[in-house]
Amino acid sequence: MSVTALVVALRAEARCVTSLPISLNKKVELNEETVLWLSGMGSKAAQTAAEQLCQQGVSGLVSFGVAGALDKRLKPGDLILPDVIYDNKLLPVALDWRNRLQSKLTHDITIVNGILANSSEILTTKQSKLDLALKTGACAVDMESGAIAAVAESAQIPFIAIRAIVDPLDFSPPAALLSTVNPDGSANILPILKLILNRSVHISVLLEMAKGMRAACKTLSRVIQVTKTNIL
Repeated sequence: MSVTALVVALRAEARCVTSLPISLNKKVELNEETVLWLSGMGSKAAQTAAEQLCQQGVSGLVSFGVAGALDKRLKPGDLILPDVIYDNKLLPVALDWRNRLQSKLTHDITIVNGILANSSEILTTKQSKLDLALKTGACAVDMESGAIAAVAESAQIPFIAIRAIVDPLDFSPPAALLSTVNPDGSANILPILKLILNRSVHISVLLEMAKGMRAACKTLSRVIQVTKTNIL
């Protein structure tokens, strides 16, 4: 039987898929054909997750979660179903699989194709996003899809990415917040409160980030609802 594995970096992304308890770096069976793995953020974590899933015999890999916009036309909640992944080289997407998925999705979701770029770090300025867009021709960026795509290519199994925009080109998470985030994307409240109190981060920034995440998660949840977790 074919088994598809969804690799997610953030606990918030996992909650778009299932209400089951999720542990970091542990496979969760969603049904007979689909499993979920919460890897934590970054290429190395995603690579490790994808490799372990391949060792367990999965037949397809999905990079599922949020992405940052590199194109000013993209807004939070838009869905990126890329044609190809850029991570120092172009990595393939199974376009027949991607197209089947896209055909299932309803017209209330804005879907964008194109190039999805990988970044080794969170981009915290508009200029860093513009520079990456110029270098890669990408419309969006994340930190995990490149690693998952590379593992899939090596294992000779199909790969797709399903990514919802969380922040637009003109807005990025401030660098001061990066040290307050756990590997699974959950926040450490006390350090965040200190940043607010010393005015390193304004509460309006946190509200804008939360708004973007709600829009992205709404889209990701809609994908799962429409496909009934059967991404194939």
